[in-house]
Amino acid sequence: MAPRRRNKTPLRTSKQDIAAAKRAPQTPQTASSAYRLAYADDEFLTSDDTRGVRFQLEYLKPEFSLRERGIRSTVVLFGGARIPEPGKAAWAARNDKQQRNLERASKYYDEARSFAQYASLTSEALGFRDYVVVTGGGPGVMEAGNRGANDVGAPSIGFNIVLPHEQAPNAYVSPELCFNFHYFATRKIHFLLRAKVVAIFPGGFGTLDEFFETLTLIQTGRMERIPLLLFGMEFWRKVINFEALADAGTISPDDPDLFTVVDTAEEGWDVVRRHYNLPEVELRG
Repeated sequence: MAPRRRNKTPLRTSKQDIAAAKRAPQTPQTASSAYRLAYADDEFLTSDDTRGVRFQLEYLKPEFSLRERGIRSTVVLFGGARIPEPGKAAWAARNDKQQRNLERASKYYDEARSFAQYASLTSEALGFRDYVVVTGGGPGVMEAGNRGANDVGAPSIGFNIVLPHEQAPNAYVSPELCFNFHYFATRKIHFLLRAKVVAIFPGGFGTLDEFFETLTLIQTGRMERIPLLLFGMEFWRKVINFEALADAGTISPDDPDLFTVVDTAEEGWDVVRRHYNLPEVELRG
């Protein structure tokens, strides 16, 4: 990303003062943490007392970058990091049963990739300002989403998060749109802030969390109703019994109508296209 232009003023910049402070003579006073400029003091900025400042910074950095690029709306893909590309080994499997099921689920990698292509071809016609693909930036379904955008020469966003186990961004995220978060909360805000579509593919706790959070926001009127797609009827019928929730009275009988279950990228994008009255697009190759 090109450096942000600063309005011309007669005042010294913060960068100039950081450089000047580093040139100060080494004395017990200048070596003290108290002497460090507050905004250049990592110990201060990572303290408990400045948590609110860090929340704000994590919100502002991606916001400024996306705004500078004129990105107005996004298509969000959530799904399992453990789902492999077809033909590849299920690296996350812990037993034979998991291996068989994960490799069988690799079809969703292809569907996510194709769905991202539909979104990105639509975005291309709009100058890559709307319907830009965004994922969590990791492997599995996330990789498939960024890869689908890359297949058609489109930019895509990755909202990565620091995890205890090492996880590098997948190779298909646009480098200038590859962000990293410490707080799940600010990351979640950015996932939904510009979302025109949320597509949920089979996944684990994180995927379920994002699905139910989005569903709750729509159900309670905190978020406008947008196409919320569940990919994989067979998977979701086994994992969640929505009818039981409705029968128990803990959700309204018509709450399951807030989302649409689909099996293919074409079927899913047709829901989006009809909702927003978008022109048809054809996949290339």
